[in-house]
Amino acid sequence: MRLDAHQHFWQFDPVRDAWINEDMVAIKRDFMPADLKPVLVANNVDGCIAVQADQSEIETAFLLNMADENRWIKGVVGWVDLLRNDLSDRLNHYKANRHFKGVRHILQAEASGFMAQTDFIKGVAEVGRQELSYDILTNEKQLDEVIELIEKLPAMRLVIDHISKPDIKSQSFDHWAKSMKKISAFDHVYVKLSGMVTEADWKDWSLSDLEPYVHFCLEHFTASRLMFGSDWPVSLLAGSYNEVINVLSDSIAELSPSEQQQVMGATATEFYQLSE
Repeated sequence: MRLDAHQHFWQFDPVRDAWINEDMVAIKRDFMPADLKPVLVANNVDGCIAVQADQSEIETAFLLNMADENRWIKGVVGWVDLLRNDLSDRLNHYKANRHFKGVRHILQAEASGFMAQTDFIKGVAEVGRQELSYDILTNEKQLDEVIELIEKLPAMRLVIDHISKPDIKSQSFDHWAKSMKKISAFDHVYVKLSGMVTEADWKDWSLSDLEPYVHFCLEHFTASRLMFGSDWPVSLLAGSYNEVINVLSDSIAELSPSEQQQVMGATATEFYQLSE
């Protein structure tokens, strides 16, 4: 199964979605399953994982409803307040829906020290205890904190979204690579090869800009811990879905067919514990 392990749906709200600024007019509208389905079909992608973009349980319910109505939405990574006292109950509530696979918090927007909170660490650990996964959304400047967080957690299914957003446009590499190499030693931590085109120059990026990052991840995490994600529709700021999936396909073209299959679907199917 070819799987897009990271995409979003939303009904645009100018207040809630204030992060979508005037430079992002291309995504300043609704993006719903009817918009994505023909794109997936055209690119021979069988299904997707819908990931939260808003920090609310309304968002989680919205995504689960989309999955209930569309069989090709294979799973949902929702949002739950990881600091709440009744977290276990809330996770159990959502687990009643078979599409609920994991949780994400937008850590890239949090101040330094947020990940070090005892209650936050306990919250992520509870996600793991409930046999759910956790998506780590950070930028490269937060990677030292990410390493400290991972060290404090039990072995559980963790995935780094968007390769932790190195500044590809500025060719930032060394600090990112040093930190990611350390993270690769934790064999329960996976990485999404997603969100890269929007960290590059939106109007002038090429395969050569992305390849060093992809090849580094392949070297240290291997195909068995890497998964393709489009980050649609955010990716439309820098290119079409076809361009995003093709540039990744080109960057892994030297892998064996089975390794390519891992990156393009098998890893995500295993990580998110999906059924066909």
